[in-house]
Amino acid sequence: MSSMPGPMGGMRRGGGKAPEKAKDFKGTVKKLIKNYLAPYKWQIIIVLIFAIGSTIFSIVGPKILGNATTEIYNGLISKLSGGSGINFEAIANILITLLVLYAVSMAFSAIQGFVMTNVAQKVSYKVRNDLVAKINKLPMRFFDKKTNGEILSVISNDVDMLSQNLNQSITQIITAICTVVGILIMMLSISWGMTILAILILPLTIIVVSIIAKKSQKYFKAQQDHLGYLDGQVEEIYGGHLIVKAFNAEEKVSKAFDEENNNLYRSGWKSQFLSGLMHPIMNFIGNIAYVGVAILGGYLAAQGQITVGNIQSFIQYMRQFTQPISQIAQISGMLQTMVAAAERVFEFLEEKEEVQEIANPKSTKGLKGNVKFDHVEFGYDDDNIIIHDFNANVHDGQKIAIVGPTGAGKTTMVKLLMRFYDVNSGGIYVDGINIKDFNRGDLRKMFGMVLQDTWLFSGTIKDNIRYGKPDATDTEVIEAAKAAHVHHFIKTLPNSYDMVLNEETSNISAGQKQLLTIARVILTNPKILILDEATSSIDTRTEIQIQSAMDNLMKGRTSFIIAHRLSTIKNADLILVMEHGDIVEQGTHDELLAKNGAYARLYNSQFDEEEE
Repeated sequence: MSSMPGPMGGMRRGGGKAPEKAKDFKGTVKKLIKNYLAPYKWQIIIVLIFAIGSTIFSIVGPKILGNATTEIYNGLISKLSGGSGINFEAIANILITLLVLYAVSMAFSAIQGFVMTNVAQKVSYKVRNDLVAKINKLPMRFFDKKTNGEILSVISNDVDMLSQNLNQSITQIITAICTVVGILIMMLSISWGMTILAILILPLTIIVVSIIAKKSQKYFKAQQDHLGYLDGQVEEIYGGHLIVKAFNAEEKVSKAFDEENNNLYRSGWKSQFLSGLMHPIMNFIGNIAYVGVAILGGYLAAQGQITVGNIQSFIQYMRQFTQPISQIAQISGMLQTMVAAAERVFEFLEEKEEVQEIANPKSTKGLKGNVKFDHVEFGYDDDNIIIHDFNANVHDGQKIAIVGPTGAGKTTMVKLLMRFYDVNSGGIYVDGINIKDFNRGDLRKMFGMVLQDTWLFSGTIKDNIRYGKPDATDTEVIEAAKAAHVHHFIKTLPNSYDMVLNEETSNISAGQKQLLTIARVILTNPKILILDEATSSIDTRTEIQIQSAMDNLMKGRTSFIIAHRLSTIKNADLILVMEHGDIVEQGTHDELLAKNGAYARLYNSQFDEEEE
């Protein structure tokens, strides 16, 4: 269990991760601007103006503060020489001016932050709406290629990443560039010689930082890999802790965890130590620069070329000069990550959609439910055909059972019937009309489906039953529950039909959940029923109860039943036996047993298992 890179789709990755890069940075940025930022161009212009204004007012501050220092210095010298001393009125005026500048800078910064946050949130709101609208138009083939985790990651993580980085990166990059240019201008206005000395330190800083970053990068990568494996182990071990305990594997999994934890410790220690060296080394180099500037500034002050206050201002500018350069490096990583997230969002939005509506669609009104499969051929991939030549003629009101071994194509036929997929060749007809001539939504309203896996959303029991028919009355909901033999159970629950179901609901069994989904289908009163292992989660006693209700429900409706337990479909009007995508036998239960073929083998094998 020490190395499991594949199944751990939900691995979390910690800090220190190198920014991921987009495949097409320029193209993605253009799409982002055109599709989402263009409507907010005036708000973004306001952000630019106020960000520049905030930076300018902030940069001027140290120079003015230096004037106050110069005034105090000159006043002290004057006092020692018998003069009037410090001019407190002049200092007060300087400080008031400084206070006003900083206040204006803060106000500008607050305004641009408010506007940019508003833009970023509106963009993320629209992106999420577009993604949700898109997901309902995508064909099932798309979901075959993507895991649920990948899709959820785009809708949640990538949109959050886009929103957060969009909010921060635009304002920060403007501020950082303005700060670098503004500080450089202010430093040059004080002394070009001191400015050259300060700038000469930058290459040394960049060289040291790049060497440390190169050394630490491989350890950060190893740290991320080990962290992913460790997260995967934790998810697997504690997700299956019952199995671990049942097989006395506690010592084995603990040993595997300790081994991977030690690997994480070693790579984490090295990466953090090397990255931790960066700050003190940069401080050391910066302090050398301060010493050099102080010496040169003292010499220039002694020569009368600059004032003492200017030296103070220059040192303040030096301290601020490296910050925006570091910010720009960080922002470039943020931009890469943001654009990579936006690229995944656009890839999702540009996926080929399923055609929902067609020109001149046929109406489903008055249809009875006769279904014909005419030489149907289908494969999820063109190179892997799983339904070769499927033919069946089903009359309305008949109960059709589809049986066969796993992988025979039973569920696939139902998916084709509801047009989750389209056939490669041949056709499927309802009352003589090709199902491709209906709008998909109209076609699916004819069907009621109960699957092996129950699906209930967070909400009341009443709303879950009403899901397929939102306008159903409470009386209709109760009648559907009674028909599904679940009414009595619901009445024993707290709040009865108004009880809220959620992940923490532990007093509802899998079988009871299945009964609720059956009640949901009963309420919709469909023309055609599809029961895909509908009673697989129900105990024998409950199955007997539900079977009579299902028999009543299926009267007068075309019903397709996919079942592994052949005892449940003895009274089917027609049984289709499938193997390798073809119908190998068809007939009633008694007829098929008499043939002593594929169906008889399946039935007898189950009978033998039950006897054992």
